[in-house]
Amino acid sequence: MFRKILVANRGEIALRVMRACRELGIRTVAVYSEADAQARHVRYADEARCVGPAAATRSYLNIDAIIAAARETGAEAIHPGYGFLAENAQFARACRDAGLVFIGPSPEAIALMGDKAAARKLADSAGVPIVPGTPETVGSEEALAFADRIGFPLMVKAAAGGGGRGIRIVRDRAELEQALVIAAQEAHAAFGDGSLYLEKFLERPRHIEVQVLADHHGTVLHLFERECSIQRRRQKLWEEAPSPALTPGLRAQICEAAVRLARAAGYTNAGTIEFLLDAGGSFYFLEMNTRIQVEHPVTELVTGIDIVKEQIRIAAGERLDVSQDEIRLHGHAIEFRINAEDPSLGFFPSPGIIERMELPSGPGIRCDFGFGTGDEVSPFYDSLIGKLIVWGRDRSEALARGRRALDELVIEGIATTASFHRQLTDDPSVVAAAYHVQFLDERLANLQ
Repeated sequence: MFRKILVANRGEIALRVMRACRELGIRTVAVYSEADAQARHVRYADEARCVGPAAATRSYLNIDAIIAAARETGAEAIHPGYGFLAENAQFARACRDAGLVFIGPSPEAIALMGDKAAARKLADSAGVPIVPGTPETVGSEEALAFADRIGFPLMVKAAAGGGGRGIRIVRDRAELEQALVIAAQEAHAAFGDGSLYLEKFLERPRHIEVQVLADHHGTVLHLFERECSIQRRRQKLWEEAPSPALTPGLRAQICEAAVRLARAAGYTNAGTIEFLLDAGGSFYFLEMNTRIQVEHPVTELVTGIDIVKEQIRIAAGERLDVSQDEIRLHGHAIEFRINAEDPSLGFFPSPGIIERMELPSGPGIRCDFGFGTGDEVSPFYDSLIGKLIVWGRDRSEALARGRRALDELVIEGIATTASFHRQLTDDPSVVAAAYHVQFLDERLANLQ
């Protein structure tokens, strides 16, 4: 097992990884930008190194500085968390070249599954259903020919995309020509790669994702699924496990498909395979996230498996010590993402000093926060300040605990999405689990 791990991230996920390390008896190294010198993850770690100015491109995305910090402190491995460099094949390769263990999949697997067109092709070859679309990246002429053949609506998607960027929904030929130009520009600016592919657009599907774990000894397991359909502009706000939309038979099918694809990719460590589920019960591969997910706690609460510890053990060469038959679902969990945003102002960012924070407690409550009273929420980074996760014996009890916990949560000095989540817990469609990925955008559009 490792003696020291550098955590190449900030906020709640950095603290989450460091807590797992502490329980495993592993020392931790934090990295931070000049803007985060007093951040909570810096204070929690055993050691810390500044890796650059406030701008993420010069600090948290600075591969050379992070590798140098690991070498200087004697860290043996690097955990990337999520975001920043977590799905960067170049970073994973740089770690390997420097003699450091990257706590995640191989650079080859990251590159393969990060190329959305290549991932679709692999899924198809592994017998995993895919949304009808182009077999590879296309130019304008091929895109128009495909559209004429399959019909509208369609999605123009960045091959190297993620986080909802580089995506356009088009409903006719005139829109398609313009969308190809705009999406390519956006994809190039965000990912340095402007290549695109097309998919048939599914109206009002649900977003289901399967958590997988794979060691270096040939074992690939699933930890069942999560439902992530409550989204705003393709950004998840609320996640739950298990999905209220799946029957036992459909659950078995989608989880087995995820394991099959992970095997086909030669995947190791933790990963998430995302699917779209249509109203008729058919599911289609969407993409694979080659990292820990923001929403991993709901899976931990319903399976009892610490995914971050498993990531570390796998990276250290250990075998998974549980069989698929031993992994059971127990109860229901819901995660509310608490962002520093003002829902009354169109979710406009609300950075600033947290003047007071009181977190809820009691049965079935978990709080993964990267900030507390007196901390500053910086305008330079993602607006997520923490996650409130609740567990109940069933979905009804989880919702009841969610209402109580959100009522108890106090955050003053900045605006947050907590009150918005509290409203959702009473929404009849949410209570009935009668939602889809466009549900929230449609609801918000009707309120404007």
